[in-house]
Amino acid sequence: MTARRKRVGILISGRGSNMVAIVQAIRDGRIAADPAVVISNVPGAAGLSRAEAMGVPTAVVDHRAVRPREAHEREVARILRERGTDLVCLAGYMRLLSPWFVGEFRRRILNVHPALLPAFPGLDAQRQAIDHGAKISGCTVHFVDDECDHGPIVLQAAVPVLEDDDEDSLAARILEQEHRIYAEAVALYCADRLTFEGRRVRIRPGPVRPDR
Repeated sequence: MTARRKRVGILISGRGSNMVAIVQAIRDGRIAADPAVVISNVPGAAGLSRAEAMGVPTAVVDHRAVRPREAHEREVARILRERGTDLVCLAGYMRLLSPWFVGEFRRRILNVHPALLPAFPGLDAQRQAIDHGAKISGCTVHFVDDECDHGPIVLQAAVPVLEDDDEDSLAARILEQEHRIYAEAVALYCADRLTFEGRRVRIRPGPVRPDR
């Protein structure tokens, strides 16, 4: 019997370039899953129209209109469940998730951060790397836990910091790697190849795309 394909819900706040990379990887057959829904907390976010153009259902839960935070998160969770979401991917979602939300989707939320965690968590990671004189930066895909940019690491990619880099040029090169490793991490999750040993994420051998 063929296993049910997992369904991926994606949360965005802006242009959603990582969302596009994930959905495109699904469409190309590099991820054995289906896009469940794209949800934005910002009405009119550019990523919503991009998702719709790719045939993905969208929803808006405006954090300014649905308050307090608990009510907002419960509505987001309701939509994710209604769409049968197995995995939640944060793609430029500019909201810190509460312990309640993380608990509802424990070990089922992925995020990508533009630094080699645990270095430079939080906002402006590229600026932090330049200001600290880092020679190597990069990006990290990790599971989300109750702390900011702290959960178990799935994949990382290194990006050199060039002498003439500014925040924008470094961010652009890191973003290329974000698109690559985020899609790869989602593929690994959807192929049931990720296991946990404490804080360590192990990648089991096997095909990323099981026979369908």
